[in-house]
Amino acid sequence: MTRPDAQPERQILDLNAFSGATGAMAPDVAALVERRRRAFGAGSVLFYDEPLRILRAEGATIHASDGRAYLDFYNNVPSVGHCHPKVVEAVRAQIGSFNTHSRYLFDVAHDYAEKLLATFPAALSNVVLTCTGSESNDLALRLARKASGAEGIIVTRAAYHGNTATVTEVSPSSYKTGAPPRHVRTVPPPDPALFGNDVAQGFADAVKAEIAALKADGIGFAGLLVDTIFSSDGVYADPPGFLKTAVEVVRAAGGLFIADEVQPGFGRTGAGMWGFSRHGLVPDIVTMGKPMGNGYPIAGLVTRPEILDAFCADFGYFNTFAGSPAACAAGLAVLEAIEEDDLIANAARVGRHLTARLTRLQARAPITAVRGAGLYLGIEFGTEKGPAPDLAKRLINGLRDHGILIGAAGRYGNVLKIRPPLCVTTAHADLLVDALEELLV
Repeated sequence: MTRPDAQPERQILDLNAFSGATGAMAPDVAALVERRRRAFGAGSVLFYDEPLRILRAEGATIHASDGRAYLDFYNNVPSVGHCHPKVVEAVRAQIGSFNTHSRYLFDVAHDYAEKLLATFPAALSNVVLTCTGSESNDLALRLARKASGAEGIIVTRAAYHGNTATVTEVSPSSYKTGAPPRHVRTVPPPDPALFGNDVAQGFADAVKAEIAALKADGIGFAGLLVDTIFSSDGVYADPPGFLKTAVEVVRAAGGLFIADEVQPGFGRTGAGMWGFSRHGLVPDIVTMGKPMGNGYPIAGLVTRPEILDAFCADFGYFNTFAGSPAACAAGLAVLEAIEEDDLIANAARVGRHLTARLTRLQARAPITAVRGAGLYLGIEFGTEKGPAPDLAKRLINGLRDHGILIGAAGRYGNVLKIRPPLCVTTAHADLLVDALEELLV
């Protein structure tokens, strides 16, 4: 088998990206693609060989202009289900009453903050609301640098943490050319293929080496920032607890541990509300984003009061749209829906079923690994020649032809990324595996 490092790396926005060719697509879609190209220019990113024109959605289903209903196994933004009636009604009612910025007092903000903080360890008792996960991670980096008095940040090799200028620097997978600056160092993902049976020690040793390199270069070490499901790296969740050893190294070196929960948070792993809890950890800072408002733009971070106090002694922080009444109403409705619909247990149950079926399929298909937890899974494809990103892309478009939407991840783009709305059922999971089986076997 060829070395993975001999394979070309894939930039995150290139995975399953629309090529721009409009030849055989439906006239209404081709016309909309051209309008998109004129208005949005080079900044436009679309999925699939033929992009989908969406008309409506509910639950785990998206309806497109081609008349088909697509099962959504890709979209973690509507975490409790597309157009969940509880979230829709909460936002509608709040906007119909009033909506303004957060420098006024209104009950829903405090109801939401208290209910959200109750899901965290007691030490993490302050929340700052933002509009996007990018803003949350940007602010988290500022807090870590203030608390540590240093600049250096360690992330994983194919990490993606957002798109502000500062956060792009700690998102190696965003770079089409060049690389992150000197104050950002990368480590391999916690892959057993790299670290063997002791992933915890191997990953911790890699972090320790980069801490030493930062200090030797006179930059200093501020913190380790990881998405606790390692989604962009190709999804690495096991063994539970492996992160703890690396975090001990981080704190011994005077750094902070920032847990990016934008992707694994809000019950997705099926093992509680937060991905970090699978590792028996209490982070210094936790960041949140997309799933927080089920499509309404609300995000945030939680931290210890002394970390926030030290930052606010030097800087004012105000975000006009963050923590608005409508945003808080959406966030509160999401938390209530997770409880009322028993979605964490559903993620665990459907995830177990899906993992078992995929593992059985692995014996008959070019699947090199099935990884993940709950309803965040990665299916890695490869052959004796190495990673197989072209196969992954063919499967993505083949699944679309079967009415199933899915995405890709990993340094080489050879991992199918499963992260559906948390309301999917075992019947939905069977449809996905049946389609994969038809395409692969």
